[in-house]
Amino acid sequence: MTVNKMQYAHPEYLVETNWLESNLNDPQLRIFDCSVNVVPNPDETQSMKIPFVYQSGRANYEKAHIPNAGFIDIPGELSDKTSAIPLMLPSEQQFVEAIRRYGISQGNRVVLYSTTEPNWAARVWWMLNAFGFKNVAIVNGGWVKWCAEQRPVSNATCAYESGNFTANLQTEFFMDKQNVLNAISQNETRIINSLPTPMHTGESDIVFGRKGRIANSVNVPFNSLHDPDSGCYLPAEQLQEKFEAVKVRDAKQFITYCGGGIAASNNAFVLSLLGYKNVAVYDGSMLEWGNDASLPMEEG
Repeated sequence: MTVNKMQYAHPEYLVETNWLESNLNDPQLRIFDCSVNVVPNPDETQSMKIPFVYQSGRANYEKAHIPNAGFIDIPGELSDKTSAIPLMLPSEQQFVEAIRRYGISQGNRVVLYSTTEPNWAARVWWMLNAFGFKNVAIVNGGWVKWCAEQRPVSNATCAYESGNFTANLQTEFFMDKQNVLNAISQNETRIINSLPTPMHTGESDIVFGRKGRIANSVNVPFNSLHDPDSGCYLPAEQLQEKFEAVKVRDAKQFITYCGGGIAASNNAFVLSLLGYKNVAVYDGSMLEWGNDASLPMEEG
């Protein structure tokens, strides 16, 4: 008897390392390292409790990267410079100017990875899709798998020629705190916390403003979605099981959140990979929600 295993609904959202190595010299391909380093925040005097500082991973990139890869600076160039909350979605103008500088045009195929957590590649994937660019994929297993397989690396700086990227913003990819507040009482919306379980329950000492979670939210930790050895996304069946455990089948809309919208982008990416529709990221996440005492939270 043949058993048909569940497949990703959108396998084109991922590329494998062997494919990428075979296509490194494709003139239409644009490869990017999206690394960000996350370090403890030493400043205890801030009015907004922000447990981490988000630093560009450019030094990681300059040390070694996939050949022909460029670098995307998320904290410096793809985060809203006017917001007090780190890592928020930038304005359309800021985003377009940066993406053009990176060398992306409408006819390119974009491939993303990170030397740190895979969430950063997922964040850029989600932003590009939100601004209407669909021909983008994440390297399955990323830098971890690439190096484990002893594939070629480089420290040569890559600078693609400026591109002609144009935006078509799709606002449904992101939600604000009012959208989330409205969704708390809606049975057809599933609010999914992407943070590790101890942070969801309030048992962790790492706190974004207040301990605990957004009221009526469920938990699918971002770090449970990848194979711990290869770094690859888990098979579709296993990913589906994790989301079915929080009753995604009963919902028609999904809002993911985390500390600052990054791990949430990874969960949103996986839901899209599995074929779910109406998926959005709460951009402010706990950096906003946890620091606003008027917004409802739960512990335990």
